[in-house]
Amino acid sequence: MEFNKVFLAGNLTRDPELRMAGQSSVVTLGIASNRTFRRTGSQESEKETTFVDVDVWGRQADTCNQYLSKGSGVLIEGRLKLDQWQDKDGNNRNKLKVVAERVNFFPRSGSGAGGGNFDRGESFGNTGDSNQGSGGFPQGETFNDEVPF
Repeated sequence: MEFNKVFLAGNLTRDPELRMAGQSSVVTLGIASNRTFRRTGSQESEKETTFVDVDVWGRQADTCNQYLSKGSGVLIEGRLKLDQWQDKDGNNRNKLKVVAERVNFFPRSGSGAGGGNFDRGESFGNTGDSNQGSGGFPQGETFNDEVPF
């Protein structure tokens, strides 16, 4: 079985870095994602930040480059990729990064949306199903929120 899927929410640590790879645009986003937790037996919460580089390709890269900047909030859906290379000294190097399949933009703080309102972000990406509506659910279908038991 193969399954390689990542969901990552955070803020850009720097402005997007646009470059060309052949005929396709590629933008690299630096994302900081925070996690708050409590250690066993402690009442104090602690914060841990993870920094991740994300590559975005094609039209989606152009859109990210146009609308995102340092501090922008994003939700990334993508896959992990291991880059491997040799540095100038001949040492083998590797870096784990995310290749984005979909990028959702969070509203800016001053837009009146309030922090953490993920439902109002714009979404850019190819879902592969043109019959899907907002939130990835098929258009025209209603969903019952009743518990089935």
